[in-house]
Amino acid sequence: MLKSARKKEKDPEGRMSLGDHLRELRNRLAKAVLAIVVVTVVAAFFYKDMIEFFTEPILDAVGCEASFSELAKQESGTCARIVLNGLLTPFTLALKVSLTAGVVLASPIWLYQLWAFIAPGLHRHEKKYALAFVGAGFPLFLGGALFAYLTLPTMATVLLDLSPENLDNQLPLDELLDLITRMVIVFGLSFELPLLLVMLNLTGMITGRRMIGWWRGMIMGITVFSALVTPSTDPLTMLALAGPICFLYFVAAGFSLVNDRRKARIAALGPSEDEASELDSPEEIEEVEAVASAPALPEQAGSDPHRVNGYDDVT
Repeated sequence: MLKSARKKEKDPEGRMSLGDHLRELRNRLAKAVLAIVVVTVVAAFFYKDMIEFFTEPILDAVGCEASFSELAKQESGTCARIVLNGLLTPFTLALKVSLTAGVVLASPIWLYQLWAFIAPGLHRHEKKYALAFVGAGFPLFLGGALFAYLTLPTMATVLLDLSPENLDNQLPLDELLDLITRMVIVFGLSFELPLLLVMLNLTGMITGRRMIGWWRGMIMGITVFSALVTPSTDPLTMLALAGPICFLYFVAAGFSLVNDRRKARIAALGPSEDEASELDSPEEIEEVEAVASAPALPEQAGSDPHRVNGYDDVT
């Protein structure tokens, strides 16, 4: 009975009370958390495979295949061994990797729950833009993460080349995974720069001509940013991040120029016959109708024949 009553009281335009909003938020959060927990439990059975996936490129590039005694006899000892420190480290590492995988792999579910909670309050064009940005932002983030994964071997080789010879470099696995995670996040978010610029252009906050005018400063800023966020000092890793970002920046500037020309053509044509003008908002229409329906002034006593409702024909 209560459910049927709630359904009857539901607003046809999707408006809800504060209590309904809180219940909706609670249900959405419960579904999102449940999805993360389920995926985390499943990922716990494959956490070793996931660790090998991220550490295998580094081991192939700088891994020590010989024992320490044999390594001391080699001409160059620039290699590394991935180690675990502590008795509880394997357990905490398995928990961390599984939980991270659960959050990432369950992202389609909890992102949908977030979208389902926000979407009813958006207009149709706002929903369209939001879906377009999410659809473009996810592949861009994956592209940045892929670049980070591909540059890991080069980064590890350059960094370990700074070590003295004939030494056994030990890389704690938990610290190595934290470094890999930071690189993936930084590279992925860096690839979102063109999407941010396009969004600013669509909202009218920045023009494509201004973006083109900033190209020298943007290239310098992107290069400095790439040099700071990449752990290694080699120019190859820095260019691997700066090059694609610069390319995407010019793509965003070109899109903005085309969009500015399109808006200029639409503005030159003026509003169409079916398009409501700025004075046709519902509030302003009500005000005009109220003024038009106001009672006229009574005729003045001893009125002049040229006066109508208290006014002469001039006024």
